[in-house]
Amino acid sequence: MITVKKHFVIFLSPGTFFSEQSELPIKSWDTDEAMKMARKITERYNATPYGFYFSTRERGPTDLDSRETKTSPMYYLGGKIETIDEVRRRADPKEEILLSNMECNHWDKIIVNTNSWKFTAPWNDADTILDFKVKP
Repeated sequence: MITVKKHFVIFLSPGTFFSEQSELPIKSWDTDEAMKMARKITERYNATPYGFYFSTRERGPTDLDSRETKTSPMYYLGGKIETIDEVRRRADPKEEILLSNMECNHWDKIIVNTNSWKFTAPWNDADTILDFKVKP
């Protein structure tokens, strides 16, 4: 049985309500190649990717369409991890909603990325921050 397998990299950039996504084929799950590709991505409002993840899709001889068989954790293009205690200590009124979300959702850590527009998300221990400079 012949199975067709293809790899993709999905870039995520800051959006108005949800992250913008650009999906491109890639030969393998190669973070260096994905970082090079990220430099060429520009979304609305000149937003550039804050990160990416990989996806593998496969299709067997009797399948009508491919299905996702594997995904990677997130790879952030730079950024800083902050703890809930750091956010609390700052006591910044502009971060009240962030702190409330962290407390209600039991997020101990967040990632803050500012290589484009500021982006903040819950940090997952399987994720990785890559050493990425906007301008090489």
